[in-house]
Amino acid sequence: MFSIEILPGFIMGIREGLEAFLIISIMLEYLNKTKRQKDKKFVFQGLAYGIIISIVFGVLLFGISNLIGEGNTNIVKLWEFGASFFALMLITTFVIYMLKNRSSIVNEINDKMSISLSKKAIILLATVMVAREGAEIVLFTMASVEKTSYAIGALSGIAMSSILVYLFYKSLIKVNLKTIFNITMIYLILQAGFMLGYSFHELFSYFKAESIIESGHWIYTKAYDLSATFLNHKNQPVGIALYATIGWYSHPEIFQFFIQYAYSFSLLFLYIRSAKKKNI
Repeated sequence: MFSIEILPGFIMGIREGLEAFLIISIMLEYLNKTKRQKDKKFVFQGLAYGIIISIVFGVLLFGISNLIGEGNTNIVKLWEFGASFFALMLITTFVIYMLKNRSSIVNEINDKMSISLSKKAIILLATVMVAREGAEIVLFTMASVEKTSYAIGALSGIAMSSILVYLFYKSLIKVNLKTIFNITMIYLILQAGFMLGYSFHELFSYFKAESIIESGHWIYTKAYDLSATFLNHKNQPVGIALYATIGWYSHPEIFQFFIQYAYSFSLLFLYIRSAKKKNI
């Protein structure tokens, strides 16, 4: 049954799944047009390798996370900070890449295919492209607050994206991919802002637990506290929905609140301005 808790992972799964599967479909279509149908098996081989690498990467990270969790519980907060911040850097890199190359992704893949059409090159290209998206999903899952719900949502989103791309590839449906990418990019930016704020929230919690910064310090001052209202992001339907869609947090520290929304609105401004310039 679909629940609001899996929505962040679901949207992420669709976003990254579309990226990976569209890359595969572009490669397959290119081989069709160049009458290299026999080489399609190498694309699927690369797809399989990319999925395997993503799974192994996920198992390793979850194993490390569990080992950390069995020790000093305060270290977990530091791990959450590191995982969230690393995922944030990945999102930022991706958003900047999209701002610069959003209209030329298909041509870029075709150019790479035309430069080297050897068996190994096709396998490597498909493997790297798919593994990159898989690694992002793993990192975002590790950086999420509710990892189980996020993982279920991500897997559901990946399944949905694979169906959409298959139908698109077979021309059974017409998908406005630009609209889908724009919506999910805006969502990514909002979640990135939340991830930035959350990472510092965990860092501050670690500092407090280890008495590195005393609990009475101004850095722990709340911007507001609505956790006792219907806007509670953990157990109230409205709060959970806002948390899933715009990264709402019902009791953030002042620094967490400021850095989250300053980051999100700055990137949104750049993204929207870029879209207007390129008429997308």
